Amino acid sequence: GSGIPTPRVADKGLRRGALGLLSSVVIGVASTAPAYSTAATLGLVIALVGIHGPGVLIASFVPMLCIAFAFREWNALDPDCGTTFTWTTRAFGPWAGWMGGWGIIAACVVVMSSVSQIAAQYTFLLFGADGLAGNQVWVTVGGVAFIALLTGVCYLGIEISARLQFALLAIELLTVLAFAVTALVKAYTGHALPGGSHASLSWFDPFHGSFTSVSDAFLLAVFIYWGWDTALSVNEETKDSTRTPGRAAVIATLILVAVFALAGTAVLAFAGPGFLANNSGDLFGALSSAVLGSWAGKVLIISVLTSAAASTQTTIMPTARATLAMAAHGALPARFSRVHPKLRTPGFSTVAMGVVSALLFVLLSAVSTNVLSDSASAVGLLIAFYYGITGFACTWHFRRTLRASPRNLWLRGILPALGALVMLGAFVFSVTSYWPADSSSSSFAGIGGIFLIGAGSLLLGVVLMLLCRLRLPDFFAGRTLNAATPTLADAELDAIAVSAAIPGADTSTSTSTSTTVSSRSTL
Repeated sequence: GSGIPTPRVADKGLRRGALGLLSSVVIGVASTAPAYSTAATLGLVIALVGIHGPGVLIASFVPMLCIAFAFREWNALDPDCGTTFTWTTRAFGPWAGWMGGWGIIAACVVVMSSVSQIAAQYTFLLFGADGLAGNQVWVTVGGVAFIALLTGVCYLGIEISARLQFALLAIELLTVLAFAVTALVKAYTGHALPGGSHASLSWFDPFHGSFTSVSDAFLLAVFIYWGWDTALSVNEETKDSTRTPGRAAVIATLILVAVFALAGTAVLAFAGPGFLANNSGDLFGALSSAVLGSWAGKVLIISVLTSAAASTQTTIMPTARATLAMAAHGALPARFSRVHPKLRTPGFSTVAMGVVSALLFVLLSAVSTNVLSDSASAVGLLIAFYYGITGFACTWHFRRTLRASPRNLWLRGILPALGALVMLGAFVFSVTSYWPADSSSSSFAGIGGIFLIGAGSLLLGVVLMLLCRLRLPDFFAGRTLNAATPTLADAELDAIAVSAAIPGADTSTSTSTSTTVSSRSTL
C-alpha cells in the first residue's frame, strides 16, 4: 500500500494436481522420520523425566499443532511453495522473509548430514558389515551415495517421489507399531522386563520433575515433530491447493503424536524407566530381541533405515521448493527458479541442494564425528526460528480479521501466537543452554559446538542476504513481493474466470474455486 507496484504472480511451472490428501499426509509424516526419532529421542526424554515421558511427548505436540494451524491459515490465503519465506515477506517485509526462507534451507541442509549418516550406517548393519558401519570414511561414502540417489529421485518427479514415500513409510510405521503393540501385550501378560509396570495416568502428567529436566525433555520432544511442514512445501503440486496441504499438515501432526505416545507408553510399560535411561542411545537395538524375538534385529534395522532414507528424500523436497520460490520472487539468482520442462521439478534447486548437503556432510565428517552429532542438535535453533517467525507472521497479517469470528480469533490469532511464543522460548533456552562448552560434544574458544553451528548458520544467512541485496535490489525494495502482491489463490480465481469466459478453455490447472473464494471472503 506504499505506492510500490504489485506484480502479477507467475506460475512457477511445477506439476499441478499431482498429489492428493493421502500423498500429502504421507510426505508430512515421513519427513519427521518417526522410527528414527523414536529410536534416537525417546530414551533421552525418558532419561530426563522418567515415567512422565509420554506426558512430555504429548505436551510438546501442542505448540506444533498451533504452528500447524498458522501454516494452514497462511496456505488457505496463499498456497505458495515458498511457505515461510513468502508469507513472512507479506507480513514483515523482505528482510524478515528472506531470513525465514534461509531458516528452512539451513535446517534442512544441516540435518541432511545426520540422516544420511544414519541411512549409511544402517545399510551396512543390515548386511552384517558392522566393521564398515563403525568406519567413518565408509559411512561418509555411503551417506553421500544416499544423498545422490535420493536427489536423483526428487529430480525425476513429484509422483515417483510420492510413490517411494508410500513404500518407505509403510515399512517404517508397520515395524514401529508391531514393536509397540507387542511390547504392550507382553507388559500386560506378565512378560515384561524386571523394571516394567502397567501404565498409569500419572505417566501423562508432563509437569513432574525439576524445571530444568522437564524443559530439556520438552525441547528434545518438540523437535521430533519437525517435518510435517513438507506437506505444505509441495502445495503447488497438490490438488485443491488452498485446502489439502493445510489439512494434511494437521493430520500428520495428529498421527505423529499418536505414534510417539503409543511407542513411549509401550517401552515404559515393558522395560521401565531405569532400563530405558541406561540404553537411551538406541532403544530399538537394546529392546528388539526382548520384544520381538531373535529375528527382530533385522526388522528394526530396516525400520530405521527406511525412516532415514525417507527423511533424506523429504528434506531435499522443501529446500528445493523454498529456493525455487525465493528465486521466482526475485530474492535469489534466477537460475534457482529453473524448472525441468518435462519432469516439472525444480531442477537446478534440487541438484544444488544435494551437492551442498553432500559437501557439508563430507566437511563435518572430516572435522570430527563430535561436530557431526552437534550439527543434528543445532537444527533445533533453526527450526524454532522459522516456525516461530511463521506463527507471529500469521497473527500479525490476519490481525484485522480476528474479530470476524471466534474461529478466526483462535486459529489465526491466539493459537499461532502461542505456538510462536513457545518457539521463541525454545530458541532463547537453546541459545543459553548450548552456549557453554560442556553442553556439546565439540567446542571452540570455550563456546559449545551446538550454539556455534546454529548461530553460525543464521549469521551466514545474514551475510548471504546482504550479498543478495547488492545483486537483487528489487526484492529488498519490496517491488517483487509485498503484502499487496496478488496471491496464488487470486491467480487461480482469475484463471478460472478467464477460462469460463472463453468456451473450450482448459480449466484443469484450477483447484476447487468454492474453497478458494470462501477462504478469501473472510479477509
